Amino acid sequence: MEESILGRAIRQQLLDLQVHNLRDWAEGKHLQTDDSPYGGGDGMVMKPEPVGRALAALKEKAPNSRVLLMTPQGQPFNQGHAIRLAQEDGLIFLCGRYAGFDERIRQSMVDEEFSLGDFVLTGGELPAMVMIDAISRHRAGVLGNASSAETDSFADGLLEFPQYTRPADYQGMKVPQVLLSGDHGKIASWRREQQLRRTLQRRPDLLETAELSALDLKIIEELRRKAQ
Repeated sequence: MEESILGRAIRQQLLDLQVHNLRDWAEGKHLQTDDSPYGGGDGMVMKPEPVGRALAALKEKAPNSRVLLMTPQGQPFNQGHAIRLAQEDGLIFLCGRYAGFDERIRQSMVDEEFSLGDFVLTGGELPAMVMIDAISRHRAGVLGNASSAETDSFADGLLEFPQYTRPADYQGMKVPQVLLSGDHGKIASWRREQQLRRTLQRRPDLLETAELSALDLKIIEELRRKAQ
């Protein structure tokens, strides 16, 4: 979080990132934040009391913050969530470990639950870091060029078009001639077609929800016909 785009944004005070240790709100000799599950079973469960105290203290300083729970049971995080959450006044990422959280934490303390995919990690820290990175890109001033995020994959519901730079010929692999033409209209058309082609090939599910023009649909139909 101290490197590259995020590090620069924090140093420029465009972002305020604070990391808290849940044990700071735990009690007892061992500052226990978890306990064995009722009903038996393997693993340990995060206790509700330290989490409740932590969230109460943090929301006292930032009352409009939205509480996000990192969990494999959450909704899959995507670009749309990143754009929406970037508009919030503040975000609190609740990261657990072990066998998960006491269910009462889910029921009464969090606003949304998120997952990075259908797999399990040791803790919620990595998902939180990924989400912070994705969300921060949509905060004003974080990216040097405000339009950079507009051409990212998923920005318009599709995958990004192929990108090239110098040299124009690398070991016989040449940059498409249209990109060297200087004709911005043809370049824009080529890039759109490539977006549709790549999305159709790799993530056809995205085409079901993307906003597509009549020309887009015609291009997709032609691509499908040629692929048969």
